[in-house]
Amino acid sequence: MTGDDLAARRREMVERDLVSRGIADRAVLDAFAEVPRERFVAAADVAAAYDDRPLPIDRGQTISQPYVVALMAQAAALSSASRVLEVGTGSGYAAAVLSRIVARVWSIERHQRLAISAAQRLGSLGYDNVSVHCADGTVGLAEFAPFDAIVVSAAALGVPTALVEQLGDRATLVVPVGRQRRAQRLLRVRRVEGELIEEDLGGVRFVPLVSGDPAR
Repeated sequence: MTGDDLAARRREMVERDLVSRGIADRAVLDAFAEVPRERFVAAADVAAAYDDRPLPIDRGQTISQPYVVALMAQAAALSSASRVLEVGTGSGYAAAVLSRIVARVWSIERHQRLAISAAQRLGSLGYDNVSVHCADGTVGLAEFAPFDAIVVSAAALGVPTALVEQLGDRATLVVPVGRQRRAQRLLRVRRVEGELIEEDLGGVRFVPLVSGDPAR
């Protein structure tokens, strides 16, 4: 499959799986039209890079389906000046998408091997406003807070208190919550003048958010 073929499939994916399903934020759509998802999947899955489904990556993790990444980015209400924390770097795809929309992205990955490879991949592709940290995502990165948005790409048992505390005023946390994969809900939590406003954005399926020391 040639680069032109993949670019055409990327454009088709934006229209077929994002625009048709209600993704209307122009900055989000432009980011998806730009970022080459085939560079963030295993070589065996390049032909499936623009299918709207998750794909396996290293360490038993997955790269989320494009629509869900877009839904979360749109829900985060991002601007070109936003400072964003992403929890769950994986292969780096969502971080790359976010980097095309916002000013700065800090991304946390618990698995050291994934963190290293994602950082190398993002750097080689020129996404130089992203920094990857191997750390416990449940506690965030307080040293860089407050954030304008926090996007969590793994399912928590409840809304993580530490992440809420790292939100700035009128900032947004987007996080899947649920003990069982079939019962997870995507929540948007907004801090407005000290009050938290929570919205349910629908059912999703993510790998679990794991706390504790980073894993090799």
